[in-house]
Amino acid sequence: MARERGVDLVEVAEKADPPVCRLVDFGKYQYEQSKKKKENKKSQHANRTKEVQLSVKIDANDLQTKKNHAIDFLCEDMKVKVTLRFRGRENAHTEVGFEVVKQFLTDVEAWGHPDAPTKKIGRGLIVMISPLPKNQRAEHPGHEKTKLIHEPDAEESDSEEEFDDDDHDDQHEA
Repeated sequence: MARERGVDLVEVAEKADPPVCRLVDFGKYQYEQSKKKKENKKSQHANRTKEVQLSVKIDANDLQTKKNHAIDFLCEDMKVKVTLRFRGRENAHTEVGFEVVKQFLTDVEAWGHPDAPTKKIGRGLIVMISPLPKNQRAEHPGHEKTKLIHEPDAEESDSEEEFDDDDHDDQHEA
C-alpha cells in the first residue's frame, strides 16, 4: 500500500501487539517529531540555580549581605547553592565551617529549606536550598527598604533652605 501511494511505512509503536505502523512521508514525520520535542522543552520549567560563596572567617556584615542575596534569589523561585571553601589550616577545623553554614541556614529558613544535610566534598561544604511555596514564605525584607528610599524626609527640605539663606548673607558682605 505504501509503494502504491508513494509514501513510507513508519513503525510508530513497536512494543504494541500488533506493532502500529503509519503510511506517511518519513521526512515530514521526522519534522513533526522534532517540533513536538521543541514544544515539550518550552513547557518544561528550567531549574535556575544561584550560588552564594561563604568563608570560615566571614564578617557579620558580609554574612548579612550574602543572606540578603540568597533571600532575593529564593523570593524569585530560584534554588541557592551555598558553598564554603576551606583554605590551608581551616581544613583541620571543619566544625567552624559547619557552624557558619548552620547559622546561614537558620537565617534564611523563613524563605527556603535545605534539600539535604550539609555535605563536606573535597575542600569545602555544599548545601542546596530550595524556596518554600509562596504562601509559606515570609514577606520579602527588601520591600521596606524601597519604601524608605523613595519617601523624602521633611528635615532634608528644611536644611536646604538654611543653606540658601547663608549663601545670600555671603553675597551681601562681598
